[in-house]
Amino acid sequence: MDVLPISPALRPLGQTSLRAFPIAYGSWRFAGTDVRTAREKIETAVEVGINLFDHADIYGGNGAAEELFGHVLAEVPHLRDAMLIATKGGIVPSVPYDSSREHLLRAAEGSLRRLRIDVIDLYHIHRPDLLAHPQEMAAALTHLRDVGKIREVGVSNFTSAQFDALQSFLPFPIATHQLEMSAWWLEPLRNGLLDQGMRERVTPLAWSPLAGGHLGLGADAARTKTNGERLAALIECLDRLAERESVRRSAIALAFLLVHPAGIVPIIGTQRPERIRDSLAALHVRLTRADWYEIVVASQRKRLP
Repeated sequence: MDVLPISPALRPLGQTSLRAFPIAYGSWRFAGTDVRTAREKIETAVEVGINLFDHADIYGGNGAAEELFGHVLAEVPHLRDAMLIATKGGIVPSVPYDSSREHLLRAAEGSLRRLRIDVIDLYHIHRPDLLAHPQEMAAALTHLRDVGKIREVGVSNFTSAQFDALQSFLPFPIATHQLEMSAWWLEPLRNGLLDQGMRERVTPLAWSPLAGGHLGLGADAARTKTNGERLAALIECLDRLAERESVRRSAIALAFLLVHPAGIVPIIGTQRPERIRDSLAALHVRLTRADWYEIVVASQRKRLP
């Protein structure tokens, strides 16, 4: 049976000139260590080919993850040449959302300062602000792009309708859409987000590709969680394929995303350099169409029609 291809080539980010390694590195849990430890993780990621580094101004609290990353770049500035740096703005925890023009302009400037860079390669609105008119958001993003503070624009956690509304006011195409997706969370397959991405040539960036650690549990531990029997069935399915392919379970979970024709780029968040290296095994996994649908059936614990 034909194997679904996984190319190690750089993947286009939307219709832009930006190209990203098939796996990105996320900084959600990056803060809270010293610069030496942080540098080791970043250098490991660059060493294996990862070039897209994903941030948000709230990661670590008060920009701590961005600030730590900026300290590393100050120590080894040549690393910047090997990177696409993405970050997000628009969440204000006590509010909780503010995508007004004034806030987005301030948020981008703050990220630039903490990251110690001159331009953000990819700037995302972190979550939809239901009180922000898409025309106002578009005006802020267009201004940031026109003055050279950001290169390209993405959204995160938007619905299809919210995406379309923002795009209608932008004079350039949205490049990426960050969305939750994993072998455990299949909603983008059903809610139209991946279909929209393929139609509009928008690259999906999958956050929590290992389901927030749930896919790292043993089957017995999984059974103690909500929907535990279903989760255990998925883990057992992934383990069967991992044994066949002689890889970790996480490699199968990442490969499940990588083979999709939407060109998904999963964002890993491990804090262990050896696991960063291990993630590349996903590029060599040989999944068939039957394997892929077996994972879907195990995940939903329901046969396909």
